[in-house]
Amino acid sequence: MEETIPGTEAAQIPQQRGTSLLETAVRYAEERHWDVFPGTWLVPGDGVQRCSCGDPACAAPGAHPAGEDWAAQATGSATAARRMWQKQQTASILLPTGRTFDAIDVPESAGFLALARMQRMELTLGPVTLAPDRRMRFFVLPGAGAKVPDLVRRLGWAPRALDLGVLGEGAYVAAPPTRFGTRGAVQWACRPTAVNRWLPDVEELISALAYACGRDR
Repeated sequence: MEETIPGTEAAQIPQQRGTSLLETAVRYAEERHWDVFPGTWLVPGDGVQRCSCGDPACAAPGAHPAGEDWAAQATGSATAARRMWQKQQTASILLPTGRTFDAIDVPESAGFLALARMQRMELTLGPVTLAPDRRMRFFVLPGAGAKVPDLVRRLGWAPRALDLGVLGEGAYVAAPPTRFGTRGAVQWACRPTAVNRWLPDVEELISALAYACGRDR
């Protein structure tokens, strides 16, 4: 069954149920050819769920890398992914950026505004995540980091004036249905489909994203 978040006419966000983290991670590797790696997980105790990292003040409980060698662990092999999650089946699903995709990171409010504008423009979007930290990540072709500052300047904005970032090489995104402690799960604002298997270039989306971030200041 799919649920949507009320009041989000710009994009319907299904909430994944009934699928294990293990099987979902394997499917990302097998069907989308995304590299995946297991992150931390939630540990129940004293009526609360804490991050496996042991930090009681963890900013992203159950949703960050478990070690510094995470980039080397990331794999696009479904067999290897299955083997890794079998060791800890509740580990979060993390996707390294800068490989098969980069991610444009914007506030949730600006992201929904941009989605509505992109729909009116009939743009073909790649997958888009919505995380409990109230940030949206738009998947685009790799190399966006080198392009975005100049593209934003051409649109009349100083890059630092907008809350718009690029996650590229050395960064990662948490993938649905990873949970951020008690704050909820990462969801798809725009689901991976056969139609959006080929990602857009950041140049196709930057106008709508910059406009939305400018309005959101």
